[in-house]
Amino acid sequence: MPRWLPRAVVLVLALYACFQLGSWAFHQLIGLLLNILIAFFLALAVEPAVSRMAARGMRRGVATFLVFLGVLVFSLGFMALLGSMLAGQIVDMVERFPQYLDSLIDSINQTFHTDLSRLAIQDSLLHSDSLQKYVQNSASGVLDVSATVLGGLFKLLTIALFAFYFAADGPRLRRALCSVLPPARQAEVLRAWEIAVAKTGGYLYSRGLMALVSGVAHYIVLFVLGVPYAPALAVWVGLVSQFIPTIGTYLAGALPMLIAFTVSPWYAVYVLGFVVVYQQFENYMLQPKLTSKTVDIHPAVAFGSVIAGTALLGAVGALIAIPAVATLQAFLGAYVKRYEVTSDPRV
Repeated sequence: MPRWLPRAVVLVLALYACFQLGSWAFHQLIGLLLNILIAFFLALAVEPAVSRMAARGMRRGVATFLVFLGVLVFSLGFMALLGSMLAGQIVDMVERFPQYLDSLIDSINQTFHTDLSRLAIQDSLLHSDSLQKYVQNSASGVLDVSATVLGGLFKLLTIALFAFYFAADGPRLRRALCSVLPPARQAEVLRAWEIAVAKTGGYLYSRGLMALVSGVAHYIVLFVLGVPYAPALAVWVGLVSQFIPTIGTYLAGALPMLIAFTVSPWYAVYVLGFVVVYQQFENYMLQPKLTSKTVDIHPAVAFGSVIAGTALLGAVGALIAIPAVATLQAFLGAYVKRYEVTSDPRV
């Protein structure tokens, strides 16, 4: 047996063990890594505002705190407004629900020549085995829901904490990264950082502009239909549909439909139809063109990056895909040498 064979076997086994250990650690920490990634892009988004305030003499930590405080106050105020509005509408809908049910039963009886009654339907539902099992399962799942809510709050606090440190200590973090690199690499890192800040800001600008267009369009429809709280609902649709990926559109459209249902069930159908039509207009016409202008990437690339980001990282990937691809494209563009296209003699 050659002398090097035992050492080679031990080396291969050690490398395999290190690989398995690293893979296990990565899968255990993937949640934390995703939170840090979200926090980093959030810090890039607030970087222009923080830098502008710091340039006027304010301490960077105080400027970051004020920016985050403004975002928190706006979010809490908006949620409180929607919460009070939704609570009032739910109470009103519950009070008028028997009238809706009677109207629906009368329509069914007239159309299909049946003899249904609300009291008989209520009695059959209350004594059904399926309803009792559902109530039991819901009661047993209260702890799971509570744990999910607490886990979500802890994740939000983790993201906010990392984002605050990234934004407040941005210059110090850049110096720490550049201190371990040669001067040529330092310039590349700083350039990539500046591009990331610009592209992330442009992406947020495009989403904000689309939220404005969406809010105005939905406000007009809700106002024409006479749906109450039309301004608040329009703001809800604009913000949720643009800044919550994947499921934001459905969450945004559900609330206006619910409020419209309290006015007339047909109004809820009208709102649903408009939400579907506007979503197609936004996906295939407004978003690709606006994103290509603000983030400077081709509409097809923007659309494909969102699909790829969703496939890789889910909702997080859909949220950060476009600014990440725009940053990579702008950074690599400096290293791609382009040549003038020669004329084709066959043309």
